[in-house]
Amino acid sequence: MPLPLLINLSLSLRGGAERSQLQRLRFASLRGVSPSDVYLLSLPDDQKVIVTTVTVGESTVLTCAITGERRPSILWKRNHQNLNSLNLEDINDFGDDGSLYITKVTTTHMGNYSCHPDGYEKLFQTHILQVNVPPVIRVYPESQAREPGITASLRCHAEGIPSPQLSWLKNGMDIKVKLSKQLTLQANGSEVHISNVHFEDTGAYTCIAKNEAGVDEDISSLFVEDSARKTLANILWREEGLGIGNMFYVFYDDGIKVIQPVACEIQRHIKPSEKLLALQEEVCPMSPGETVQKCVWSSAVNIKDKFIYVTQPTLDRVLVVDIQSQKAVQTVSTDPYPVKLHYDKSHDQVWLLSWGDMDKNFPTLQVINQASGRVSHHTVHTQPVGRRFDRVEDFFIPASSLIANHVRFGLILHKNEPVLHKINLETTSYVKNISLWEYNCIPSSVAFTHLGGYYFVNCKQDSTGATQPQVILDSVTDRVIGQNQDITGTPYVSPDGRYLVTVDDDDGLMRIQRISEHGEIQEPFDIHTNLHLSDLAFQRSFTEVHQYNVFGSSGRQTDVLFVELSSGKVKMIKSLKEATKSFDWPWSNKNRVMVGSGLFGQYLVTPSRESVFILDGRLNKLNCEIMDVLKGNVVVWVGDS
Repeated sequence: MPLPLLINLSLSLRGGAERSQLQRLRFASLRGVSPSDVYLLSLPDDQKVIVTTVTVGESTVLTCAITGERRPSILWKRNHQNLNSLNLEDINDFGDDGSLYITKVTTTHMGNYSCHPDGYEKLFQTHILQVNVPPVIRVYPESQAREPGITASLRCHAEGIPSPQLSWLKNGMDIKVKLSKQLTLQANGSEVHISNVHFEDTGAYTCIAKNEAGVDEDISSLFVEDSARKTLANILWREEGLGIGNMFYVFYDDGIKVIQPVACEIQRHIKPSEKLLALQEEVCPMSPGETVQKCVWSSAVNIKDKFIYVTQPTLDRVLVVDIQSQKAVQTVSTDPYPVKLHYDKSHDQVWLLSWGDMDKNFPTLQVINQASGRVSHHTVHTQPVGRRFDRVEDFFIPASSLIANHVRFGLILHKNEPVLHKINLETTSYVKNISLWEYNCIPSSVAFTHLGGYYFVNCKQDSTGATQPQVILDSVTDRVIGQNQDITGTPYVSPDGRYLVTVDDDDGLMRIQRISEHGEIQEPFDIHTNLHLSDLAFQRSFTEVHQYNVFGSSGRQTDVLFVELSSGKVKMIKSLKEATKSFDWPWSNKNRVMVGSGLFGQYLVTPSRESVFILDGRLNKLNCEIMDVLKGNVVVWVGDS
């Protein structure tokens, strides 16, 4: 049955246009179309594009402004995907008037939506949904004690949409009236720097962050006291600063080294033969046929600065290290050859991939619940996808951030399958398949930004050696939007979600794309490098607010790459010795990791074959080398994170 004739009255009719419209009406009558089958629909020019701004967590209604008698039902699209037929949990009510209802808006919902009458896609209205987020603020340190004459810094970091403006108070008074050569604001106002502190500098320094959506504040306290006066604040600060916190844990052949990066001091060495707390088990028991007792590690995660979970693949277990006591306290039995861990903060779970054997023939996924609890832990198997475990090759769970701190879903990658398997993290159960077959993409790695809710999927080389560009997946609709231009390689996303950095070894490129606070993916700018980058770590800028830098380690060469993301400025940190050879590190393709030190951290660690190097990210230089650390390629930061 032919569709009713559509008459679009959205245009301003003048002269010849009016005659044309009359001709169309006459043509309709000549075709024998009755007036009741003619739809007179209109969309005013000033309604063709509507911008709606909503605060995260609220609900919103997008109303289609196409009007007319006997208007066909209205269909909605997001990124060219029809929403009406998807039965989405948060976009599931289209109303009698064709409006689109979105409940509990998140930053993933931002972007462009369009509506059109059923059957008439050429008459459409565009809705641009912008999502504002109130500021979330962190200061560092929360408190500190300094002796007179020492330098003190108080740092503030805030995220929100739009980017928050920062200001400081000292004891409730605007700090700007107190600025001097001794007391200055640095890094675009995100840092209070006090040189040669005096007793009168003692006080509560309040950082305030404001944007259109709200305000947040936090206090950093400074105590200036003689060393002879050991106040409680002084003692607490010293314990926090020089005790259990702000350390790198390096896992290597001869156990675990706990390193304080500022002075490059080894605070503790946990040897392979050391017994677990109150138990007879050893940290790394000697294997049959071995003459030297040594450890084999593959992956580790920090659990709320309470525990470190670390895999021991040849022992089929996870070792639990208590951070407060700096002792190994528990082992958790796993399936054979556990190789990869991820801590899901949203659900306090550790996800664990095991290979089954060194040839990856029997892979499984397991979960450790209540990971931060001081309880006896055990693993639980996840529901097998398609009743089969033996295809699981990898998994991806997005990291939480300051303003997107709840993660609901993850993805499972299967060997040689052009499919992503979506899993519900709360129930650890399979949800659906997302096909990449149309793009000839077998996924090898994934990154995610909460700004627009996009997954960036790196595709493996096909049988001819060709590599397809990255595929962009919309997490709202679970549909592929298309390819990320011509960009190939491993994707990394900055902690605030605003930069996508792709490493393409084949072409010797690092490709950097900004992601706007409205979820728009920008054109790339390229940095040429022949370093064969193994791993990347993001570090908050020390000179600009709301910006990040990136450090890249080389798997084959001895230099480290530094890139200032806002400008593209590049620097090399040279002569860091050779990395562990790839064939000596079978557990991942990152044979030289790069690990930062949290939101406010100044230091990074990257290993060589027989030592570890501590880098000073603020000065972009080598801080020190710690010798006799063989295969120290598993590193965890403990402290402000």
